[in-house]
Amino acid sequence: MATATSTIATQPSTKQVIRKSNFDRRNKSDLKHFWIMLSPALVWLVLFQIVPMFGIVMAFQDFNPGAGFFKSEFIGLENFKYMFELRDVRQVLVNTLVIALGKITLNLFVPLIFALMLNEMKQVRLVKFIQTSVYLPHFLSWVILSSIMLQIFGYNGPVNAFVMDLGKEPFSIFQQADLFRGFVISSDVWKNFGFNSIIYLAALAGIDVTLYEAAEIDGATRWGKLWHITLPSIQTTIALLAILSLGSILDAGFDQVYNMYNPLVYSTGDIIDTYVFRAGLQQLDFSFGTAVGLLKSIVSFVLITTGYWVAKKTVGYRIF
Repeated sequence: MATATSTIATQPSTKQVIRKSNFDRRNKSDLKHFWIMLSPALVWLVLFQIVPMFGIVMAFQDFNPGAGFFKSEFIGLENFKYMFELRDVRQVLVNTLVIALGKITLNLFVPLIFALMLNEMKQVRLVKFIQTSVYLPHFLSWVILSSIMLQIFGYNGPVNAFVMDLGKEPFSIFQQADLFRGFVISSDVWKNFGFNSIIYLAALAGIDVTLYEAAEIDGATRWGKLWHITLPSIQTTIALLAILSLGSILDAGFDQVYNMYNPLVYSTGDIIDTYVFRAGLQQLDFSFGTAVGLLKSIVSFVLITTGYWVAKKTVGYRIF
């Protein structure tokens, strides 16, 4: 009798069954609405990200626009062999690595240092003013900034006017190959370090203040709190940004370089993206341009995967 009573008690009532059925129906309805909301983004992803990937077949063909993908001659890895035989390509790879590594390194640590400095400031109004000031360049395109920099650092700009007042010969950074790389790297850091510091500031805001209070009671100095509390607390954020930046190690910034460089600085300023643009679009060598771009994508994928593995082993960071 007791067993029968307990079995009846554990069975769901009619109201519970109806409530669960209504809950499941609402979930299915909400899920359908989510898919409808997501469908434009999925269509955009398929049309502009997935479908164009089939174009990489040009890297293995002697592509003829008139013949199309299916009738162009298949030549295997000839485009890649030709690419590594060219002296220009080797110089372009060196330029890309130097510029990209400089940008990655400085864009990782300069925003970090800036965020740590702002975090130590107690004047709220001053902090907001500084943040707003350094954020502004990020929202300007390189077309606008390049024009401004050409006016400032050109032969007739204020920089050369000051140089001439000192009794020295005027010069143009945009026509001197030995100065162009450093100018590209420093101008990119100046444009983006304020905006890149937002992620670090968000990570710093999430640190438990009681840790600092306990450290003060133990007699920790400001540097001690920074080294033993602040940096360890945001190490996963630093690792994440470092991993993501590895994917752009061969992306030295097409917009910036294309709007700044000229044939006089090709030896140090020409990068993979600008070289592909000239070879693929201006010289109409679509197969060769596709081969160079495909190599860049493969290297970036390998570096992201390796960086994720290293971060997982060293600081325990993982995405899934």
